[in-house]
Amino acid sequence: MKKILLGVALSVAVLQGCKKDNNDDEEVVQLTVEEQKDYDDAAIVDFMNTHYLDSKGLIVAFDDTTDTDNNEKKLSDYNFVKLPSGVIYIVKPGAQPDPGKDIATNDIISIMQATKTYTASKVNDKFVLNNEATFVNNITNTGVPSVDPAYYYVKSSVIKNYNDANKTNVGRDFFEIEGLKEALKFFRSYDNLDFASDYNMQGIIIVPSRAAYGRDDSIYGTIYANRSFVFNFQLYNTKTRAIPSED
Repeated sequence: MKKILLGVALSVAVLQGCKKDNNDDEEVVQLTVEEQKDYDDAAIVDFMNTHYLDSKGLIVAFDDTTDTDNNEKKLSDYNFVKLPSGVIYIVKPGAQPDPGKDIATNDIISIMQATKTYTASKVNDKFVLNNEATFVNNITNTGVPSVDPAYYYVKSSVIKNYNDANKTNVGRDFFEIEGLKEALKFFRSYDNLDFASDYNMQGIIIVPSRAAYGRDDSIYGTIYANRSFVFNFQLYNTKTRAIPSED
């Protein structure tokens, strides 16, 4: 439990410290649920038109001040899939394990990632993802993948301990990002890739706020309410979870 609370504190600090100053004319309004959906979807379209993948599979924004990236392929030009929930995923060609391993919704995953969160806003009559904040960046932080993160699958024992300690009755959606679970099953994992191996991101999962934490309270409080997530990742390994010993 101490580890969870520490993670929450760090997330708050990161979110507050990484917000970008925006000198443009941002329209700040209180959105209805349906308006939030429309804002998110339109802003995600813009994001996919204004970003590309570099040689290591990392998401990069096009730079209007140079022509060196003019020949890069927009995210929107990849063979992306949009699920009914609004979640979008891109399987990067040439970066997949062969044959790889299937991913179950309760597997123990080892995921190398550079994941960011955004709010959808209307700036100068254009819908954009802005107020960027880092959720997890293994590349610039530890240099090794995250193992068994609770935002993918939270252990039943963790839920029970939290509810017992706080006299609450929260469920999995208090911890997990449903859109990540929904889309990750369309990828395959490497088979115990050495953590020392250099990364080559195998894909992207874009989770609109309604498929993340929505407007609800979560283990992170409300700091991720109405925020969309962009997962840029490589799966180094998946392992079948032993029940009940690893749950």
